[in-house]
Amino acid sequence: MSPDLTTGPGRAGPAGGTVFDRIVRPALFRLGGGDAETAHEWTLRRLATLSRRPAALAVLGARYAVAAPRTVFGVDFPNPVGLAAGMDKDGAALPAWPALGFGFVEVGTVTAHAQPGNPRPRLFRLPDSAAVINRMGFNNAGAAALAARLAALERPLGVPLGISLGKSKVTELDDAVQDYLASYRMLHPYGDYFAVNVSSPNTPGLRALQDRGHLDALLAALVGEKPILVKIAPDLTEAAIAEVLEVCLSRGAAGVIATNTTLGRDGLAPADRSRAGEAGGLSGRPLTERTRRVVSFVHAETGGALPVIGVGGILDPSDATALLDAGASLVQLYTGFVYGGPGLVRAVARATRR
Repeated sequence: MSPDLTTGPGRAGPAGGTVFDRIVRPALFRLGGGDAETAHEWTLRRLATLSRRPAALAVLGARYAVAAPRTVFGVDFPNPVGLAAGMDKDGAALPAWPALGFGFVEVGTVTAHAQPGNPRPRLFRLPDSAAVINRMGFNNAGAAALAARLAALERPLGVPLGISLGKSKVTELDDAVQDYLASYRMLHPYGDYFAVNVSSPNTPGLRALQDRGHLDALLAALVGEKPILVKIAPDLTEAAIAEVLEVCLSRGAAGVIATNTTLGRDGLAPADRSRAGEAGGLSGRPLTERTRRVVSFVHAETGGALPVIGVGGILDPSDATALLDAGASLVQLYTGFVYGGPGLVRAVARATRR
């Protein structure tokens, strides 16, 4: 996989693109008759196996790791390109991600209670749009299981670990603070930062936690020793984002993650419009410009006082540098990694060297 040729979906490099573009991605996309979640699960199992082979990890790390260090909210990052939450919810393949070039890893979203998530199928690729729709519903083994897995790691991860916290579906909105606190207390020893996910569209009522009263109570309970970041939806108005930022600043949040998936369906390629009716959050290329605008607004509104992790629609290095230019301190990949593989991680990390 030659990372130098990675130019993103629909942007083939010399000789028709990378090995990932020509062979690996097409093979993965055929697994399970094209079912995206089957391919996701198959990949995680292989990466989990790889994680137990230090020699193989060293070889991959020598190929993909890029040094572009920076310090954000008091945490040292070897490079500013992270794996977004949702890819490895239960931390099944943690040692593999730094070897594939990521400068930090965010696991979860994890909930206090284990839960199966929404019925399958619940994950859909829209390849002509370089996009994904998901309605996973925080499927995870629970905070206690993740804590046990993190406690059992045989060696340091080598990059910062973020942990994304969400509300259990069985928990009423009025009891959300205690639900988040239960997860936080179990996982507190292991995270370098914690992301408060109040913006997924796939848990009923969750986005109401972005409202001033709910968010204020949540941050009052959580903000303390470890950096706490708030992940916001791209569908909020600027006035609503400004209100979220006021609460973040007043309660001492360490930063903002912008953004989660969108309920909108703008920007889909004609071949993918038949999927527009699928419920769930849309990620990937259709979110690129909206993410940049939200990052720019957050940076301007706070005068740079709240560091931003930019995530959403990074399909090539220029997307990442645009977010950094808009005010992001770090970036994360999810859908871009699905379509671009580890070569994209390295290409983006190289482009962020300043």
